[in-house]
Amino acid sequence: MSQPFAAFPVAKASLRTVNGHRPDGYPDSATGDIDPSGEAALVRRIRQDVAKQLTRATRAHETATGTPMPTQERDALTRRLVTEALDVYGTDEMDGGRARLHPQVESRISRTVTNTLLGAGGLQPWLNSPDVEGIVANGCDQVFVTFTGNQEQRVAPIADSDEEMVELVRVLAARTGNEERRWDRAAPMLNLQLPDGSRLNAVMDVTRRPSLSIRRHRFMTMTLPELLQLGAIDAALAEFLRAAVAARLNMVAGGPTNAGKTTFLRGLASAIPPYERLVTIEDTYELGFDADKQRHPNVVAMQARDANVEGEGAVTMAMLFRNGLRMSPSRVFVGEVRGDEVIPLLNAMSQGNDGSMSTIHASSSVGVFRKLALYAAQSPERLEQATTNLHIAEGLHLVIQLRLTLDGRRFVTSVREVVDADGLQVASNEVFRPGPDGRAVPGAPPSTGLMEKLVYHGFDPGLLQRRQGWWDTTTTWGQQ
Repeated sequence: MSQPFAAFPVAKASLRTVNGHRPDGYPDSATGDIDPSGEAALVRRIRQDVAKQLTRATRAHETATGTPMPTQERDALTRRLVTEALDVYGTDEMDGGRARLHPQVESRISRTVTNTLLGAGGLQPWLNSPDVEGIVANGCDQVFVTFTGNQEQRVAPIADSDEEMVELVRVLAARTGNEERRWDRAAPMLNLQLPDGSRLNAVMDVTRRPSLSIRRHRFMTMTLPELLQLGAIDAALAEFLRAAVAARLNMVAGGPTNAGKTTFLRGLASAIPPYERLVTIEDTYELGFDADKQRHPNVVAMQARDANVEGEGAVTMAMLFRNGLRMSPSRVFVGEVRGDEVIPLLNAMSQGNDGSMSTIHASSSVGVFRKLALYAAQSPERLEQATTNLHIAEGLHLVIQLRLTLDGRRFVTSVREVVDADGLQVASNEVFRPGPDGRAVPGAPPSTGLMEKLVYHGFDPGLLQRRQGWWDTTTTWGQQ
């Protein structure tokens, strides 16, 4: 292991006493014990000192080698600097006639500082909170947290400087997924999934200050009964969707950002028998089917990859999709359609890979058709809208639209059955339409062919006779 860090010894002055008294505010002790406030102050002092040295050391390494410091080397350096900082503190205490920290106390402080520096740092408290739905930071000190119910609050800084914030994100990038993801001047944009399933996006160098956005997934596993309990669907929708999954209908879930599309897809997938082989294709891992071994024991999770410094090695979602179809999948899932992967997706849906599902950003269920056509027109194939609509009519069966209200409520607002295509228009039945409060209620009758498939798989048509739906308004997803 290289050692280019001799120029960065532990800064003793920052840990020394002042006029024979410790500046932390806790009393001296002959036993080496320390009170909670004093321990917290010492943890903060050592963390800040080591973090500054880490930032200098990693920058020196990158300047000297042209590459980020390897994860193992950075971990070892972190632990060494923490140990040295505590040794300096202990020596200063004895030089001042006071006892060193008790070994158990010293070990606890070392563990706390190390875990903070090697973990999510100032982000960790918010990642640990079950009530947090989102975190954004414009620099280290302009930090805003969104809680359930769409309530936003400005909170304390996540790092002591923008430089430390950059190092924090780099640590997260180095520890997440199958490969270390770069974040530097040559690769200033970063997307990754954190260990808890949250999705992080970060930008540096092309912004005035480093910035990040984290979207939390409060429900890493989900079922249709749980969606019903949360108020995202009613009893009729729950049975309709269960039968649709069993009938292997191809579905796309649309909605705005943060409407719960990924969580909803997890709920749909929960109705798939465990013996089926699933292939998931994503820009950044989010679906997490492979983590639920009991419900989905046979999963291949695939993630797109950016090009390296030489501009080589990129793997697009379209490439993954084409390869995924060769892996004998029972169903294929695309985490989110946002580009030319729409072509292989529609081809797969129309060529026998029934039961496939995806999500897409759209403002309405009708808007899903326009978005699919737009992406197809922008693809290398440059499909005309009429051709795309034929693909949609041939392969896509249902479009499900989710809504996010201003007060944070999430629910299904529309379900469309794709019937046919006529030039620039996709013909569809809105079998569930928005009710007075926006929640989906029974609308146009399903086609005979669709109803026969649903009934064959246990759906009760009588559930559609209640025109006001079966909603329980006492529970709402997003306000728990």
